[in-house]
Amino acid sequence: MEINLVTKVWSVDNDVENIPSCTQIVDAARLLRAGEAVAFPTETVYGLGANALSDAAVEKIFAAKGRPSDNPLIVHVGEREQLSTVAGTVPEKGQKLMDAFWPGPLTIILPKNDQVASLVTAGLDSVGVRMPDHPIALALIKEAGVPIAAPSANRSGRPSPTTAAHVFADLDGRVAGIVDGGATGVGVESTVVDVTVDPPVILRPGGITREQMERVIGPVELDPSFQVGAVETPRAPGMKYTHYAPEGEMWLVTGDEAQVRAKMAELLAEAKRHGQKTGVLATEESAAYWQEQAAVDVVLSVGSRHDLEKVAQQLYAVLREFDHQRVQFIVGETFSREGLGMAVMNRLEKAAGGRILSV
Repeated sequence: MEINLVTKVWSVDNDVENIPSCTQIVDAARLLRAGEAVAFPTETVYGLGANALSDAAVEKIFAAKGRPSDNPLIVHVGEREQLSTVAGTVPEKGQKLMDAFWPGPLTIILPKNDQVASLVTAGLDSVGVRMPDHPIALALIKEAGVPIAAPSANRSGRPSPTTAAHVFADLDGRVAGIVDGGATGVGVESTVVDVTVDPPVILRPGGITREQMERVIGPVELDPSFQVGAVETPRAPGMKYTHYAPEGEMWLVTGDEAQVRAKMAELLAEAKRHGQKTGVLATEESAAYWQEQAAVDVVLSVGSRHDLEKVAQQLYAVLREFDHQRVQFIVGETFSREGLGMAVMNRLEKAAGGRILSV
């Protein structure tokens, strides 16, 4: 389906007073009410939003992204009262999680109701809902007056966007508008937790960790479906298809540091012999080492391995920078899976398409 739209871009200052009355917010909300797709910032990544109660509107998200229609979408609400427009009853543990982490990077899977568009849930009997912790996102949803279905605002499979420029590069001419609110904060998408079962199950790791949730509601299990290679109907975004991938072939190497460096060097030398432009996704601790290696053309650091919040914030921008520099073969380091590291590794594994070597 060919899309040829004039994409309007609004710039909104996060610190501006009375954001809800900004003409930019009012204009963008008008397009959402009219059934158009509009990109906007959240505290995690930029989302591509449309009226979650309209299949015709939601279809524009799938068309713009080139996203498979069996991949469910997350609904964003501006206030708790909007929950009743898309979801049924909320279990007690769901309420406790909302009290503790909303607004914030936590999506909660709930029983759906009959009002939510069928394309949002991909035929499932549940719906994922979250309240973003971003003044522009909240103002836009409230001004639109409807819950907003919003996956990340990128072409399907590409690294998620953390700036409006990333969105424009992927979706210019494919969406009605982009609200530019500057760079996002968390950098990786929200955690998705299913509270329709007990104990609740994490379907996608993200900005809220398992440990944080367990301090509020007790035991929380991990679903293996967020691992690369799982084959089943996705119950949440990010569970089935290759995501977050740069254009170049990417490998991850894990194990003892010395052996990891030796294997990475071997892979890079082989790629160089085949005439490929090579890159290393490094940390601050290793960047200087890789910059001295002849087989490496581009070294990009995602931050210190001791600051996973910074790594999460910078990961997608670094993956996109490899594309900008036309790197054809990328080798990356790995991280601890503790806390936020679980989300970082989940995104890296999907970006590498399951190409992981243990040494």
